[in-house]
Amino acid sequence: MSCELCDWLLCVRAQLHFQSLTDSHTHSVRSTHTHTLCEVHTQSLTVRELLMKMKELLLFLSCVLCVSADALHSDITVTGCSDSDGEKMYGLDGEEVAYADFNKKEMIDPQPPFIDRITYQEGTYEYALFGKGMKDFPPEQDAPSGVMIYTRDEVEFGEENTLICHVTGFYPAPVNVSWTKNGQKVTGSSINTPYPNKDGTFKQTSRLQFTPQLGDIYSCAVQHLALTEPLTKIYEVEASARSDPGVGPSVFCGVGLTLGLLGVAAGTFFLVKGNECS
Repeated sequence: MSCELCDWLLCVRAQLHFQSLTDSHTHSVRSTHTHTLCEVHTQSLTVRELLMKMKELLLFLSCVLCVSADALHSDITVTGCSDSDGEKMYGLDGEEVAYADFNKKEMIDPQPPFIDRITYQEGTYEYALFGKGMKDFPPEQDAPSGVMIYTRDEVEFGEENTLICHVTGFYPAPVNVSWTKNGQKVTGSSINTPYPNKDGTFKQTSRLQFTPQLGDIYSCAVQHLALTEPLTKIYEVEASARSDPGVGPSVFCGVGLTLGLLGVAAGTFFLVKGNECS
């Protein structure tokens, strides 16, 4: 807020006060004194300028009212249980704020006494014991929901290539993948570390280096705890070379198209929500 606006407001206040004191005087006397108090300001500030100053004041006050301070915090809960040991810990912003002492049978607050403590409801320690009983339940098992076999590159006879066996939708990890060529087991394959899906299941990919020859038949067999017999997928070099140069590029193209459509849908959703909020 500018000094001129402050002076003008003081002038108005003085004018009102002066009018209350001289209410018994004549109109000419009040006009003379009013002009004496405010003549400098009325000469230096036009009506339009005063309106602009008032707008600046309102804008300033609005900004002050809208100022807020947001703080981000991160919390963590660690739960572990075994036949001989257990753990239950709560943390905030990298600091341990409470843990379960299974010897003393209570929750312990390790923070120093001079800080504001976080209080926990009665039964927090008993809740920590709840996990002990969970270990006796058999783990959930989900068989693989999908197995695909395809080549990394377009198939050319005599040219080294890679066969890929992609397994997804299983729990718990891992799976075991074995390869055969013309009915005989082959070695030299590799498999990556299980990677989690959004639904809590896992996926893994096994790769086998090979040189395609006309008539060769490859297979990948997937074994998992939830399967009574292996899931087997067949890849025939002859059929693939003549009719399909390799589904690898098609698979990746489909995945890329799907991700692109999801991105467009998400962007549209947030744009609509933003317009509604504004």
